[in-house]
Amino acid sequence: MESPTVPADVADHARETGPLESPWIWITLLALAMLALVLTIRRRRKIGIVAVVVFLLLAGITGLNSYVGYVRTQHDFAMLLQRAGWPLRDLGKSLDNGSSDASRAAFDPRSTTPDSPTVDKVDLPDPANGVPSGRNYVLLPPGYADPANENRRYPVVYLVHGYPYGGPEDWLAAGDAPGTLRLMYEHRTISPVIIVSVDLTAGQASKSWDGLDVPGGPRLETYLSRTVVSAVDQRYRTLSDRGHRSLGGMSGGGFAALNIGLHHLDTFGSLLITLPYDTLDGNESLLGGDRKLVSANTPRDYIPTMEFPQPVSVILTAGSGAPTDGASANRIATALRARGQHVVVRTEQGFNHTWHTARATLPYLLAFADNEFRR
Repeated sequence: MESPTVPADVADHARETGPLESPWIWITLLALAMLALVLTIRRRRKIGIVAVVVFLLLAGITGLNSYVGYVRTQHDFAMLLQRAGWPLRDLGKSLDNGSSDASRAAFDPRSTTPDSPTVDKVDLPDPANGVPSGRNYVLLPPGYADPANENRRYPVVYLVHGYPYGGPEDWLAAGDAPGTLRLMYEHRTISPVIIVSVDLTAGQASKSWDGLDVPGGPRLETYLSRTVVSAVDQRYRTLSDRGHRSLGGMSGGGFAALNIGLHHLDTFGSLLITLPYDTLDGNESLLGGDRKLVSANTPRDYIPTMEFPQPVSVILTAGSGAPTDGASANRIATALRARGQHVVVRTEQGFNHTWHTARATLPYLLAFADNEFRR
């Protein structure tokens, strides 16, 4: 089955790298480290050793970033700092407020072109399910607040961040959902839609929760499928049926979306999975070693015998440089098709298991969801 198509400049924008992803940054820092090392050897000054270590550390960080594609612009960097504690949070705010980044209009969700989405931040704590806080971001389509649209309702796409150290800001920054939506609206590629970037960290971003209902811990599957969905339907003008509700995610968030979506076919009619995998990938201990519980949360185990009282449509995307992701996508697709479900697999050439791939494939995920909503 064929992947949905998107306009060339939408695809090009999604594949574009930002100024802070340039390999020249880490190459320059590495060269400075080598220069500092030479000067240190000649002059034997301790400060030179410090400079070498600092430059090498910065070269490593920026080199990793150029590969992963997590921080593209000054705005992205500011958002990352704002997730930290004081004083980095204040530094991030000052960088964001004073940004003169030329790419701001392309990447910043606060861009105010007529086709730009607007962003609401909705904190949804759910102590009963072990979720102390939840900073969910809601991207509303252009014209949502227009009185002429006061009776219009919209489909909803829920997106889940990766694990560990992921967060709901990631789809707005590294994933560039606002910029992608702006261009897709400009080209009328998709109809207006509400996007919700969900917080499934349970207040502990360092943990790989995989969106599970953890015995004695946070019940994240329940939090997303009940608390968040119900709150969004109550607060916004949504089309609150499964046919107009889609769930997606990347990497660990992709696993969460696949597992939660298949557990809740009555809630989600389509699934958008990038960088997929179909096992708990070492996180079985979260379920206390309960074999039945592990199997019930391992799509590779349960899809072959799963009943589908409602059909589900799924798109799976992976980078050509990550063969494990490609194999997982094809394995999941084969299993779902054997159960009579509609599945599309797309491979993005030249990318790996990184945010580059998630960002590059997001237009296709959204176009797929739009096609399903129209059906």
